[in-house]
Amino acid sequence: MAGFQRSLLRIAHRGGSQLAPENTLAAFRNALTMPVDMVELDVQLSSDGQLVVFHDATMERLTDGEGNILDLDFAYLRSLNAAAHFAGGWPQTEQMPTLREVLTLARNRTRVCIEIKFSERDGNYGRYPHIAELVVRDLRATKMVDQVIVISFDWVMLAKLRRLEADLVTGAIVSDNLWSADDDPQLVKLAKQITLAGCNWIHLDRQLFTPEILSLIHHNGFKLGIWTVNELAELHMLADAGVDSLTTDRPDLFAYL
Repeated sequence: MAGFQRSLLRIAHRGGSQLAPENTLAAFRNALTMPVDMVELDVQLSSDGQLVVFHDATMERLTDGEGNILDLDFAYLRSLNAAAHFAGGWPQTEQMPTLREVLTLARNRTRVCIEIKFSERDGNYGRYPHIAELVVRDLRATKMVDQVIVISFDWVMLAKLRRLEADLVTGAIVSDNLWSADDDPQLVKLAKQITLAGCNWIHLDRQLFTPEILSLIHHNGFKLGIWTVNELAELHMLADAGVDSLTTDRPDLFAYL
């Protein structure tokens, strides 16, 4: 894959959510001023089928609105201020962007890491209908297919994406301690599942990282990304260990790596 040969990809989590309101165009524009190789974002669907860039299932933590995204149409979502609760305040209103708007902003400027979210209500998780087809549609429309990594906890969705667009680079997100260095059968099972999903990457919670895990993942042919790392000393440690990507809410720290 041309453009994915850098030894360490530096990724701004939700655009750098400690520096600007997360998943907004303001955050992504801010990240573009920093030494990043990618911006990361979350994608969900409005009730009327529009791809929106937003992390939570509900509105209350981040916006001046309320309700579950499953019940809310695009017009209502666009009326909200996505910067309403940014720590320390934010000088202007920020709309919830669409995926296509962020891809258009990023085109020819940076790459994009897209996390496709599950829907969620009262602890019950589901899959947004046709979200894979809609994401591929927008990637093709913006000519960004070869400039993204698509990641998800939903490995079945990732397999579907690869069937729709064989050139996509995909990554399985792992947040549970599914293996250990002395548990080869479990690792083999995990590697088989991720291989069947067509994934190139494993994106691992930083708390699960060990040098042994890195070695095993590389030995099984995957690249390893670590999220979310917000301390400079830990960024240095992981970079020196040889991980393939680092995701942070503080992309300004990449200037010191």
